[in-house]
Amino acid sequence: MIVFRLGRIRTPQGPGMVLLLPFIDSFQRVDLRTRAFSVPPCKLASKDGAVLSVGADVQFRIWDPVLSVMTVKDLNTATRMTAQNAMTKALLKRSLREIQMEKLKISDQLLLEINDVTRAWGLEVDRMELAVEAVLQPPQDSPAGPSLDSTLQQLALHFLGGGMNSVAGGAPLLGPADTLEMVSEVELPAPHVGAGPSPKQPVAEGLLTALQPFLSEALVSQVGACYQFNVILPSGTQSIYFLDLTTGQGRVGHGVPDGIPDVVVDMTEEDLQALLCRELRPLGAYMSGRLKVKGDLAVAMKLEAVLRALK
Repeated sequence: MIVFRLGRIRTPQGPGMVLLLPFIDSFQRVDLRTRAFSVPPCKLASKDGAVLSVGADVQFRIWDPVLSVMTVKDLNTATRMTAQNAMTKALLKRSLREIQMEKLKISDQLLLEINDVTRAWGLEVDRMELAVEAVLQPPQDSPAGPSLDSTLQQLALHFLGGGMNSVAGGAPLLGPADTLEMVSEVELPAPHVGAGPSPKQPVAEGLLTALQPFLSEALVSQVGACYQFNVILPSGTQSIYFLDLTTGQGRVGHGVPDGIPDVVVDMTEEDLQALLCRELRPLGAYMSGRLKVKGDLAVAMKLEAVLRALK
């Protein structure tokens, strides 16, 4: 029993009879026995594009009752969320075959990762066992190119309930606003050069060029990434621009960047204007399908720092 006297914590009392002062003492009971819970089966995407339904069984015990009361309000919920997040991150990096063949090894690794977090709460996980309920979709081995980015697949499954479209090569497809498409990395077309620019092309070019006065070494230090924007013009043609925040004060311009971009972003000219005018947020645009990302999603979301600089 953990007793608080006028708000101050006392030495743990019990088991047995404990003397409490009415209206002065408050207490909380702590069960030191080993307990267990199950992580409900959830949909996960493996490295090779397979979709799995995976759960886990976890056994834990409290070794420091004072820490368990003082550091976390809802210990069961916090432990369950920690286990589920660790399981998701670990399976994203492995193929279906590795998950099936090395299930015990993965469980042991997860046990260590979870304990690194929960020991600060006075809690220790004694056992964790993965349970692969079903393979909902086989691996997508595509000869036309590398496998899909599994991080984007996982976000699509988490936020859109498993609705996932993909293209195994070729140029990105434009879908309706309520869908989210992941595309494999493909060789990007050269910048569009025609006999004359489309009427709307100067608008997109002007919007991105207007970023140049706001670029700085501090922004380069904060973002440290190179972006390529494939902007779909109202005429249906595509124009390519770049934003390089890797050296100096950064550069922005028309065409492909000098090196390989960290992130390639596909969007319409109208959405680009809404983004730069801060009428649209990068995460909201991504979740609604108006912004399509090829590359590291976390790096793509650093565009928020660029938009803050426009203030």
